[in-house]
Amino acid sequence: MHATQETQTAPVLRVLIADDHDLLRDTLELFLESEGDFETVSVASFYEAEKLVKAGEYFDLVLLDYSMPGMNALDGLYRMSALEGARRVAVISGTASREVAEKVLEAGAAGFVPKTLSAKSLVNAVRFMAMGEQYAPLEFMRGEERAPNPMAERLSRRELEVLEGLTQGKSNKEIARHLEIREPTVKLHVKTLYRKIGAGNRTQAALLAREAGLF
Repeated sequence: MHATQETQTAPVLRVLIADDHDLLRDTLELFLESEGDFETVSVASFYEAEKLVKAGEYFDLVLLDYSMPGMNALDGLYRMSALEGARRVAVISGTASREVAEKVLEAGAAGFVPKTLSAKSLVNAVRFMAMGEQYAPLEFMRGEERAPNPMAERLSRRELEVLEGLTQGKSNKEIARHLEIREPTVKLHVKTLYRKIGAGNRTQAALLAREAGLF
C-alpha cells in the first residue's frame, strides 16, 4: 500500500475573550469556532482572565474589553502583557476614543478593535493579531473629524455606562455593583436617560442604543 500523504493543517490559535458583555462573547466565540482553526475561552472580567493565565493556560491572543470589571484602563493591559501565558494582548471597546486607541497601541498592544466592526472584520482582526501583527482599523484611527454620536452627546458619561448595562440585560442591582454606585442612583440615571433618548422601558432603551450604534 502507498504511504498516506500527510495533510497540512493550520495550527489552532487559542484565544481568550474577556468581556462582561455576554452577547459579544457568545457571538465572537461562535464566529471564531466556526472558522475551524480557533479554540476559544471566554470570561466576564479581568480577574478571571488573569487567574486563568496565571494558572498556566497559554493563549496566542488575549482580547480584553477596555471597560470591563478589573481592567482599570491601561493597567489591565500592562498586567496581562507581563504574564508568560499571554503571547499577545489586544483591547476591544465599544466606547473608547481614538485617543485611547492610540495609547493602547503605544503601550505595545497587539491591536485595538472597535466593537462596531462587522463579524467578518472582527474575525479577520483576531486572526491577524493572533498571528503576530498589530491591528487597528484605519478608518477609526484616521477619523479625526468623525461626527459625535447624537445619542451619546445627550447623555452624561455615567448615563452612558448605565445604558450600556441595560443593553447587556443587567438589572439595576448588577449595574450598581459594576459601577460601584448605589442602586437608587442607578434608578435615577435610568429614569433620566429614558427621558433624554425617548425610551419607555429597558428593552426600548437597549434597542434605541443599538440602533444608534452606541454598543
